Amino acid sequence: MTAPAVAEMFAAMLEGITTGYEERFDFPERAWQPQISYLLASVPRAGSTYLSHLLWRTGCLGAPLEYLNFEPAGPYGFAHGDRAKQVQLWQRALVRRTSPNGVFGLKAFPALLHDLQLGNPALVDEVIRFLLGSGSARKVVRLRRREGDAHAISYARATLSGIWRQEQEEGGRPEPAYSAEAVERAAISIEQQEAAWDAMIRDLQITPLVLWFEDVLEDGKGAAEQVVDYLGITIDPKIEVDIPEIRQQSREGAHAWAEAHAQR
Repeated sequence: MTAPAVAEMFAAMLEGITTGYEERFDFPERAWQPQISYLLASVPRAGSTYLSHLLWRTGCLGAPLEYLNFEPAGPYGFAHGDRAKQVQLWQRALVRRTSPNGVFGLKAFPALLHDLQLGNPALVDEVIRFLLGSGSARKVVRLRRREGDAHAISYARATLSGIWRQEQEEGGRPEPAYSAEAVERAAISIEQQEAAWDAMIRDLQITPLVLWFEDVLEDGKGAAEQVVDYLGITIDPKIEVDIPEIRQQSREGAHAWAEAHAQR
């Protein structure tokens, strides 16, 4: 399937679904660069969308979404292969997705950055210098997941089914059959991507804030407060923003896969 065809299919899958990338969720446009920036470093199916919206809702921590996801099936799939459009979207995010207190966040996965490096290395270099260059504060919020088997199963199921959000479940698509091979591939991909973040953090001598998805689910407010303390800012409850709610997906299929995985 061609890249435009994949992008069209993805758009059809998300028709009627509010993703958070819509213009109506922009902050007021800024005329200058963010004062504080941070990288939300995670891997697929670790709960990063839930955390990003949790932080965004405070109104003080930017709107850390995937502003570099130009994959055909990604939020900016229409810019796949178009370097100029990709740069334009990145620059737009800096002025429209920085909260009024000057904080900007970017959510990213190693696999996406690797693919973008192949297609638009100049943009990746620009982003890395901006977020993690020697003149920056080098702030990284690392989100991980403790339950390795559950993580791999979630990643495998989403990859096979194409269902990444709760809203997509309403289409009535059938549950994919359990695949030990798919779970193994997912586990390997997760391990490789976590290793990539480990290497970057070690090489750049960054001290990240490490959050665990299970803890974020249990105490979202506490997680947001940790990020606020890590960035050295203050939070004002009166400026919370109204953004799309991230609803948890059904656990029925995941439980069935977990049972099959335990019996393999």
